[in-house]
Amino acid sequence: MAVSPSLTNIKLPPQSIVVSWLGHRALSSTFHINSFSFSRRRRHHQLRRFSVLSMDAKPTILVADKLGDAGLKLLKEFSNVDCSYNLSLEELCTKISLCDALIVRSGTRVSREVFEASAGRLKVVGRAGVGIDNVDLAAATEHGCLVVNAPTANTVAAAEHGIALLTAMARNIAQADASIKAGKWERSKYVGVSLVGKTLAVMGFGKVGSEVSRRAKGLGMHVIAHDPYAPADRARATGVQLVSFEEAIMSADFISLHMPLTASTAKILNDETFAKMKKGVRIVNIARGAVIDEEALVRALDAGIVAQAALDVFTEEPPPRGSKLVQHENVIASPHLGASTMEAQEGVAIEIAEAVLGALNGELAATAVNAPMVPAQVLSELKPYVTLSEKLGRLAVQLVAGGSGVTNVKITYASARAPDDLDTRVLRAMIIKGLIEPISSVFVNLVNADFNAKQRGLHIVEERIILDGSPESPLDSIQVQIFSVESRFASAISDFGEINVEGQVKDGIPHLTKVGSFGVDVSLEGNIILCRQFDQPGMIGKVGSILGEENVNVSFMSVGRIAPRKQAIMAIGVDEEPSRQSLRRIGEISAVEEFVYLKL
Repeated sequence: MAVSPSLTNIKLPPQSIVVSWLGHRALSSTFHINSFSFSRRRRHHQLRRFSVLSMDAKPTILVADKLGDAGLKLLKEFSNVDCSYNLSLEELCTKISLCDALIVRSGTRVSREVFEASAGRLKVVGRAGVGIDNVDLAAATEHGCLVVNAPTANTVAAAEHGIALLTAMARNIAQADASIKAGKWERSKYVGVSLVGKTLAVMGFGKVGSEVSRRAKGLGMHVIAHDPYAPADRARATGVQLVSFEEAIMSADFISLHMPLTASTAKILNDETFAKMKKGVRIVNIARGAVIDEEALVRALDAGIVAQAALDVFTEEPPPRGSKLVQHENVIASPHLGASTMEAQEGVAIEIAEAVLGALNGELAATAVNAPMVPAQVLSELKPYVTLSEKLGRLAVQLVAGGSGVTNVKITYASARAPDDLDTRVLRAMIIKGLIEPISSVFVNLVNADFNAKQRGLHIVEERIILDGSPESPLDSIQVQIFSVESRFASAISDFGEINVEGQVKDGIPHLTKVGSFGVDVSLEGNIILCRQFDQPGMIGKVGSILGEENVNVSFMSVGRIAPRKQAIMAIGVDEEPSRQSLRRIGEISAVEEFVYLKL
C-alpha cells in the first residue's frame, strides 16, 4: 500500500519523545490517567473504572450537550468537567482553547473553526451516540484530534424504536389515538395492514439495521437488506439476503433506513428513487433526516406512491413550524427518540466517558472513527509491536544524513499468520509517526499519520513474509528500510544500499535485532549509542568507563560482528543523555571507526 512526506533538507534537532499512541502536546500542565477494569453489572453494561496514579493537573473536558449522570460522574472523578449547553459557534471557539476534550451529542456542530480555535490543545472529540455527521472529520484528522463515538450502547434502543414506528405506522396508532381523544370513533377509517409475509428492505445492515432485521423476522416479515460494506455471511447467519439498492427499493413493501449520512447517501431517497418503488410502500427513518429529500417525500405521499412514513429524524431539527411533512396526515413523527430510553442514555454516557478518558490516557481506541478501526482484542495483542514500530521509525529516520530527502520507505512484516489474520494498519501509522516527528515540527499521531505522510510525499510500501511455524505470536519481526538516502552511520546501509533496521518483541519488550547487515540484540529502552569498531578486547570496558565517569547509566551492551577480530557493531543503551564531550571521547577511541547517538 502506498501512502505518501518528502522530508527534504533534514535536520535532526533534539526532540522530546511522545510515547502515547495518541500523543499529548505539551500543555501548560501534564496529566496521567492509569486504568484498570472490573466487572460491574449495570443493566448488562460492563463499566470500566479509572484510577489516577499520578497527576500534575487534571485534563479539562467540555460537555456541550446533556449527558447522563453516570457518565458525568465518571468524568468528574478524573477530569475538570465544564458542562455548558446551547453554545453558539463563537462561544464554543472561545472555550475550546482551554479544553483537552469535547463531548457532544447531535445538537452541537464541531466545525473546522472549532479545531482551529483549539490551537492544538483539543485531543479528543467524543460523540455520545453513533452518527458523526456533525463533526468535521477531515479537520479533526488534520489537527491530530481523535474522534470517538459510542456505537453500541444505544443499538437495541434504536432498533426497538424502529420496530415501534413500523408497527404504529402499519396500524395507524398515532392517528387513531388523536381521533379518539378528539371524541371520535372511526374504526373503519383506520384499518391497517398486516406485517406477516410482507417484504422489509433494511437499508444499511450495521448494528441497528441487523437488530431491526432480527425483530422483523420475529414478526413474520421477509427481510432483505442493502449495504455495500456488509459481509454476506453475517447477513446469511440472520436469514437476511443482501441485494442491490435497486432491487431493495423496487421489491419492498416496507423500507427501514439505517445508513449514515455521507455525500453518497444525502437525499438518496428522492423523486427518481420514489418513482421506482412499489405503489403504497411504507418508509421508516431512524437514521438521518437528510438521507431523504423531504420535499420529494411530500410529493410521493400526495401521489400515493408512498402510503405512509414514520420519521424520527429530520433534515432540520426541530423541523420548522408548520412543516408540510410533519403535518401530513399519513406521517407519524417523533422528536429523535431513537436512543431515548433510560438504559440507553446511561449506557451511552458511560461508553463515551470511558472512550474519552481512555483516549486522553493514550489508550488505543476501538471506537475511533478517524483512525484505523481495529478490534479491541487485536489492539491489545499488538500493543508491544505498536511501541516497536514507532521506535524503529525513529531510529531509521535519525540515521539519515542531513540534506537527504526521505521519499521511499518499505516496511516488511514477517509472520506465521495468514495475511487476513494480521492487521498492520496501526503499525504502519506508528512507523509514520516515528519517521516524521523527530525531524519536523509536525505533531503526528495515529489519527493524522497517513494525512501527514501524504502531505509530505512519503511513499510507503508494505510487504509481508509468511513464515513456517506457530501463528501464536502475531509477528516475528518488523523491518524498516529507507531508500535513496545517505546515512549518518554508514554501517546502517545494507548490502543493497538502503538504510535498514529490524526489530522483534521479546518477552513483551521491543528489541533492535539488525542494523544494516549487522545482527544485534538491543532492548529499545532509553536511548542508544551505535559504534562501528574493530573487534578487539577491552572495547566494552573503554566505552563503559567514559560513560561511567559522567554518571551515565548503561542499561545494556550488545555486539554484532562479521567474524572475530573483524568489524563489529556495538549497541549501547543509556538511561541518561551523554554530554557532547563524552560522545567525542568515544569517537576518539582508536578502534572506533564511526558512531551515532540516537534518541528513542
